[in-house]
Amino acid sequence: QVQLVESGGGLVQAGGSLRLSCAASGRTFSSYAMGWFRQAPGKEREFAAAISWSGGSTLHADSVKGRFTISRDNAKNTVYLQMNNLQPEDTAVYYCAARDWKAVATVPGGYSYWGQGTQVTVSS
Repeated sequence: QVQLVESGGGLVQAGGSLRLSCAASGRTFSSYAMGWFRQAPGKEREFAAAISWSGGSTLHADSVKGRFTISRDNAKNTVYLQMNNLQPEDTAVYYCAARDWKAVATVPGGYSYWGQGTQVTVSS
């Protein structure tokens, strides 16, 4: 089992930045690939970014590529999502997820553990 707690969400104006953090506890954090997903009201949960167990491989959705960056610090059991040039369409609840594999996945079903989510709201 692994427990995930997100933080860093909030209200920001368009063009602004936020950094989300996801702190993990439980089993060995470095054994898990990690992902960030987001869900806007009335929409399905969608993939944003993922990172392999070592951090050597990352993947970003086309909608966030060039603006968001996922990273991890295995010594701190934490994964981050740096979000720059935020736009109103980025408004959503952002979820951190972990999977029992070292390689990344882009679908929610590929992840076994989820945090409670953190709200990101971008005003125009």
